[in-house]
Amino acid sequence: MQAKRFVIINGDDFGFSSGVNQAIIKAHQAGILTSTSLMVSGDAAQEAVALAKTHPHLGVGLHLVLCCGKSVLSPSQIPHLVDESGYFPRDAVQAGLRYQFNSAAQRELRLEIRAQLEKFHHTGLVLSHVDGHLHLHTHPVVLRLLLELAQEFQIRVIRLPYEELSMSLNIDRRNLTTKLIWSLVFRQLHRYGENLLTRQGIRTVDRVYGLLQTGSMTEEYLLKLIPQIRANMIEIYSHPALPLAGEPVNTDGNLELEALMSQKVRDVLNEYGFELTNYHALVAQGEQ
Repeated sequence: MQAKRFVIINGDDFGFSSGVNQAIIKAHQAGILTSTSLMVSGDAAQEAVALAKTHPHLGVGLHLVLCCGKSVLSPSQIPHLVDESGYFPRDAVQAGLRYQFNSAAQRELRLEIRAQLEKFHHTGLVLSHVDGHLHLHTHPVVLRLLLELAQEFQIRVIRLPYEELSMSLNIDRRNLTTKLIWSLVFRQLHRYGENLLTRQGIRTVDRVYGLLQTGSMTEEYLLKLIPQIRANMIEIYSHPALPLAGEPVNTDGNLELEALMSQKVRDVLNEYGFELTNYHALVAQGEQ
């Protein structure tokens, strides 16, 4: 008997801007998107929360922001994490090194992670899962802090990016060096994180696709990727966005939105036996 196959289609950066919010809702209403991740400190976070509340079948998780974005706490509370305007470092490597070796930064990380979880809780939305901007939530220090808070904030699922390098290179060999480095780094982070999550009873899926093709999860790419996938429980994430006046133009975001609206992509998912779901449904099914 063939095993059931499930796919979560996630849109990251919910709350970043109105253009991102509108794209995610459009892809949920008329496309294949089933899940999203909320930046609680994003400029359009309030709008995102209001939209989520009118779409009850959209799973909403926390997109933890610890680089390339703004904190929830004031700079005076976390001076080792953010600048005087409350912004984290733009360089993820710089941020990661600081979190690894600066004990003051580690103490402040606990405060900021808690603050972001609390802000999500105060929205009234049910937490679907936790992931992170540029995947800094998989940093060993950050992940351990998240797990310490998991029971209090009912964290049931955490994304651990992990995909087969060969599949991506079969489709698109651009940015080869970057893909090789990211594949190596996140393979190790996945191995470390999976052991921790298993011990805590927190779930993740078998594979998460999007890291090696970030910004270019187009219709063409997905149509070539999906037939290669052998895992039965997966997440595919992208960054859909609509170009709105007064906001930065994101051509790639519009292409990724088109992919999520594509009937061809929906058809190939059906052809290969994937059922669309979200993390709420997946966890509920596992508890039956």
